[in-house]
Order: sequence, then structure tokens, then C-alpha cells
Amino acid sequence: MARILLVDDEKIARTLYGDYLTAVGHAVTAVGTLQEAKEALAGDRFDAVVTDLILPGGDGMEVLRYVRERHPGVEVVVITGLEKVDPAVRAIKSGAAEYLVKPVAPEALQHAVRRALTTRDLMQENASLRRHVAMLEAGQRIATTLDREKLAVATASALQTMASASAVVLLERDSAFALRRHGTSGLPSALEAPLTETLIERLADARAPRELDGLDAPFPRAVAFPALEGDAVLGHAVLFFGGPAAEWTGETASFLVRNWALALRNLGRFAAVEDLAYVDDLTRLFNTRYLHLVVDREVQDSLQSQRTFSLLFLDLDHFKSINDTHGHLVGSKVLVEAARVVKGCVRDHDVVARYGGDEYVVVLRNTDSGGALKVAERIRRTMETHNFLAREGLSLKLTTCIGVASFPEHAQDKATLLDLSDRAMYRGKRGTRNVVYMAANDLEALPAERRLANTPS
Repeated sequence: MARILLVDDEKIARTLYGDYLTAVGHAVTAVGTLQEAKEALAGDRFDAVVTDLILPGGDGMEVLRYVRERHPGVEVVVITGLEKVDPAVRAIKSGAAEYLVKPVAPEALQHAVRRALTTRDLMQENASLRRHVAMLEAGQRIATTLDREKLAVATASALQTMASASAVVLLERDSAFALRRHGTSGLPSALEAPLTETLIERLADARAPRELDGLDAPFPRAVAFPALEGDAVLGHAVLFFGGPAAEWTGETASFLVRNWALALRNLGRFAAVEDLAYVDDLTRLFNTRYLHLVVDREVQDSLQSQRTFSLLFLDLDHFKSINDTHGHLVGSKVLVEAARVVKGCVRDHDVVARYGGDEYVVVLRNTDSGGALKVAERIRRTMETHNFLAREGLSLKLTTCIGVASFPEHAQDKATLLDLSDRAMYRGKRGTRNVVYMAANDLEALPAERRLANTPS
């Protein structure tokens, strides 16, 4: 059964056509003027409109235009007593589903309305199919994005566009399981920080979709959708609506958020794989693969910005004797503790890597040779005075030789910089050990004492 609006200024025609349509199960509302037709359309939902072409205070073409503009998806059948081609052509070009000439037989009217309703259903199915295809494509783009910033933009944009949201806030759980902002779309910039704080507080323990009331936001409605992986909540997508949401909005939002959850899970796994690829298994320092990436990047940044950076090349003195005396298990523990000692002597944004065996390399960002010598000497003194494996009751003593080289003072490429710092370190190994040496441009090394004496404190 369909709901039909019948518009005709003749009472007999309204009764007759109404009977024709009611006979096949349709619910008919009959009115006699353009204004009454507009009021009926505003107050109720109709599947199709049947209108006479000539009406008091207007005509059927105005009804047709009004329906096409204000009520898309409602099909219009035009009836007229004029046996002329022009009105029919104008009606069809303006979007009428059918054009009938009076007198209209019951079967002709019933068939015209049935065709109009079939056309409407096909159009709705096509629109739904297009929406689902677009939704699937957007979900695939989201699920396969492994860049965190691009993922935030793609997800927020898709939710805002495809779920007809006025604004979107994405909250992601970090490694400490705390919520933080992942991305936003459509929010005034002044609202982002305070609204995010409120949402984090409200959604801290949420595990299911929920309506959010009482938010200080210029939108009457907000709905939060959790991004789930099994029982784990990876984040929340909060959609803000300026008016009533379409009936398919929840389905669309849920589908896109599921793909966002899949992408977040993939990001976590990708980070774990990166960790395995770039982190030393024993010491949990970065490995040589990551060291080369960092030094390449620092060289490029230095060439562009004229900033300096330095390398420290460290080797533990007489480490073999620890393995020979106490065994390789103790030796491994010493390597791990030495890594912690070195890390404790540098800044958080400096990079410490295990180069291999008992060798370590430190990348000191934005640091010249004078600053690098001070850091190297701090490491040397700390290693010299540290009691290794004191908790195990061993209190082993250990010293180190450190070579220092700076970019671009000593070298203008990565290979030479590493070679010079390595040569400077071996200069110490060939001498007294427990010493810091500075690289020299002639591939020799100067003892650190000579450089430190001329370095301002």
C-alpha cells in the first residue's frame, strides 16, 4: 500500500480518482488547491502525488516543481484535460513520472501510479546501492591506511560526509590505555580542546554506542560509537548532528568505525613489527638498521638547516674478560646495564644504538663537537664509577673508550662520519683505554683532553 496525495480542483474528479486508487489498496489524501497540496506535503509523508495540470491559484507544474525541490523521492503523475503535446513534454522534462489525458480510465490511472511507484523504488534502490558501494570503498580506504595522521583525516572525513554528521571527533587509546584525540572534522578550533577533554572524561569506561547529552557544543545531538577489537575498546568516534539523522546513519557510522578499529589494530601490529625491525633484542636499544636511518635523516636536516649533530662511538674495555670469567649470561646482563647507563647520560631526543657486540653509538642531535665531548666525558666517568650487577652481588667495574665526530665539522657524509668516530675510538683502544678521543679531519684522532681544555664550560 502506498500513500497518495491527489490534487484536483474538481470534487467529482477527486472522488472518482480517489476511488480508483483506493480500490487497489492505496491510502489517498485529496485536496483541491496548490496551497492545500503544500500544507499536506508539509504535514505528512507521501509516496506519490497525482495532480491536475490546471488548479486555482497555480497549476500542476508548480506542484511538480515544489515536490521535486522539497520532497525528492516522491514521484508525480500529471493529469490534464488538454490534448496538446507541449504540456506533456514540459511535464516529463520537469520530472513527471507519467502524463495522463482526461478522461482517465481506472486501469490507466492505477497503472500510471504503479509505474511511478516502481520508478521511485528503483531510484531508491539505486541510491542505496551507490551509498553502499561508496561506504565499502571508504571502509577499504580506512582499513588499509597505515599512516596515523592520514587515517585520522580519512576516517573523520568519511564519517562526516557519509553519515551526514555536522562534526566528528575521534578519540584513540594510547599505549597506556588512556584516551587521546586522534582527529577532528567540522569543529570550531576554539572548541576542540575543551570538548575533547569532556568527551575523554565521559567515554573513559564506555563500551557501547551512546547518546551524549549536555555537551557544550553548537549541535543538538551527539552520538558516540566505540571502535572495538573483540572486548578491547581501541577508541571512540563521536558524531555531532545539526538536525535529525537519516535512518541509515547509524548503520553507516558503525560500519566505518569498525574499519577504523581494524586500521588502529593494524597500526598497532605495524608498530610492533617496526619495533622488531629496529630494536636490538638484548638491550632494547635501537639497532644498526635504525641508526643508519637516523644518521641519514640528520645529514639531510643538517644540510638544509645548517644545524650540527655529533656521533659518539663507544666500546667497552676488556669486556671479553667478563665473559671468560663470569660466563656469557653475566656478560649479556652487563651489556643491558651498560645500555641503561649510556641512556641515562643523554637527552630523551638523542638516539642510542647497539652497534654490535659491546659497541654502542650515540647520535647527539643539534650538538657541536664541544658539547659532544662533554657528553662523552660524562658517559666515560659514569661508566668508570658504576658498579655493574651490584644487585647480584658482583659489583663489576668497567670502563669504555669513546670516539667523537661531528657533522659537518669533521665529515660531510654518513660513511665518513661513522668511520672517523670509529677511528677515534680505536685510537683510545690502542692506548691507555678509558679515554675519549676527538676525530681529526686528517683521519687521525686528537685526545679529548686537548679539546676539553679549550671548550668553555
